[in-house]
Amino acid sequence: MPPAPDTPPPVPPAPSGSLCVADEATFWPNLRWPQFKAWPDKARTLVVVPLAGLCDAGLGHPLDAEETVLTAVLRAASASRPGNLPLLVLPPLRFVLGPHPGCAFPIGPAVAHALVREVVESVVASGFRRVVLFNSSPWNEDLVDAAARDLRVSLGIQTFCVNLGALGLDFHPARSRSRRTLQTVLTALYRREPRQAPPVGAASTFVREAPVPLPAPWESLAAAGAEAPAVLEGCAALLASLLGEIHAHPELPDSTPL
Repeated sequence: MPPAPDTPPPVPPAPSGSLCVADEATFWPNLRWPQFKAWPDKARTLVVVPLAGLCDAGLGHPLDAEETVLTAVLRAASASRPGNLPLLVLPPLRFVLGPHPGCAFPIGPAVAHALVREVVESVVASGFRRVVLFNSSPWNEDLVDAAARDLRVSLGIQTFCVNLGALGLDFHPARSRSRRTLQTVLTALYRREPRQAPPVGAASTFVREAPVPLPAPWESLAAAGAEAPAVLEGCAALLASLLGEIHAHPELPDSTPL
């Protein structure tokens, strides 16, 4: 079904040619090297590294569904954060672990860990010391946890982990209790209804665990457009609150790398 022309998306799409959906004021690629050199508070600035898998989550929407939700929430949280919270956001890492056939372009654990480390090392080389790994993939929660610990030990920086599932939007096919909400949010963000029927219980592409069935019919585009903004606003407010708590967290007494 084509999108209704009079139904605006709850979050504007990224401008043509943009790397991703982002808050332009806090987007790392928008800064030039003189701005990095003169950055006023590198020691207290939070640098967010988003991670998003490419996966058929059984919601009837494209493979980049995780990134679509993750960046929408992150942009809203960045724009609504307290004025005294210095923040920079990198483009999302799109090549991560994918342990079941529904995932696209997966990489192995060693490569994924090395990729996160390489990106964070570049952040540290620019003078920043506080990194938040913001992950949408249920298959990468352990990865960001381990990478954060390893980077804290080896680089002597402060690392924090936030998973989208903990904010109430969980992409896990069986564990999640928010699959219907996610489908509704994605319908509004993509401005189109799901392209195929949701799974009804068979394990299909998922390893071991059958996806939670979604009741039919799904939300119409008009209904999704009306419901999604409040969901995204609530999730973004929670993330902004967490970022505020992280910013207020005292520095570690010993930040010397091992």
